[in-house]
Amino acid sequence: MNRQTLDDIYRTHMQDIYRYLLSLCHNHHVAEDILQETFYRAYLHLEDCREERVKPWLFRVAHNVFVDFTRKQKRIHIREDAFFSDMTTGRTTEEEVMTREYIREVGGFIATLTENQRQAILLCDFHDLSYREASEIMGVGLNHIKILLFRARQSLRKWKEREKQNE
Repeated sequence: MNRQTLDDIYRTHMQDIYRYLLSLCHNHHVAEDILQETFYRAYLHLEDCREERVKPWLFRVAHNVFVDFTRKQKRIHIREDAFFSDMTTGRTTEEEVMTREYIREVGGFIATLTENQRQAILLCDFHDLSYREASEIMGVGLNHIKILLFRARQSLRKWKEREKQNE
């Protein structure tokens, strides 16, 4: 089937499929999402369609996508507000802002390190990878990663000391 035919099928049947899905889910955004998934699946399997009439086949695909969507929604557990209120850190807004500012400043300093030092410190200290894992990712020896980390951490300590003196 050529590209022009696929475009024609979409233009011809999109509104009907959308109205059908909207009547099933009663939500414009969900209907649009399911419509896109319907035509995506239809596109993948259009060559397998042996039916002469495409419209009923598209409705069957749309129905199957809708059923998949509703099954997925049943597995999603929505938490009550009390669950999220228990997740607060207990810090004040000012403390949160100060922490974000400090993280931004540290990130700015890390950006000044050499590329290898930056990668080493990010992999090991921020993403908690082992020295061996970091050395494999970076393609350097284990001793080399240790040297890079030592130098990066040393530079970070010196930067912190300068920051404290400037306060």
